[in-house]
Amino acid sequence: MAAMAPLCDFGRQAVDATLLGVDGRRYSILSQSGDSGLVVAFICNHCPYVKAVIQRIVRDARDLKQLGVGFVAINANDPVAYPTDSYENMQIFSRENALPFPYLHDADQSVARLYEAVCTPDFFGFNAAGKLQYRGRLDGSPKQEVLTDLRRDLPGEG
Repeated sequence: MAAMAPLCDFGRQAVDATLLGVDGRRYSILSQSGDSGLVVAFICNHCPYVKAVIQRIVRDARDLKQLGVGFVAINANDPVAYPTDSYENMQIFSRENALPFPYLHDADQSVARLYEAVCTPDFFGFNAAGKLQYRGRLDGSPKQEVLTDLRRDLPGEG
């Protein structure tokens, strides 16, 4: 798995798919959009980078919602290769971290391929027209939980 996402392909259209959420319901990715846009985040349960920043992801998702930006997270990892990333463990991860957004299972990795997601976490920020405006990291933290004064790359706050 790549350590960093490639450069942003600005203007690329968001891709829709319907995936199973940890609550047993099926969700359309694009139906999670807010009036001002959507963030699609590829995360997983076992990734040390995700584990280090999950509470900041939750914080930013809540802050973005206040700005009219929807948020959805997708786990595309193979549970055979990564048992910690099974659907059942996704449910536990979601509950333990009080995820305030749909956490979806991309069982065959087809959606991750459509988005060209290459690492976790990998964030795609779309404007209200569904055009890609941001691709990259959450913030400047390499893999640390306790940093609080970092520039917030995802919501564009400093």
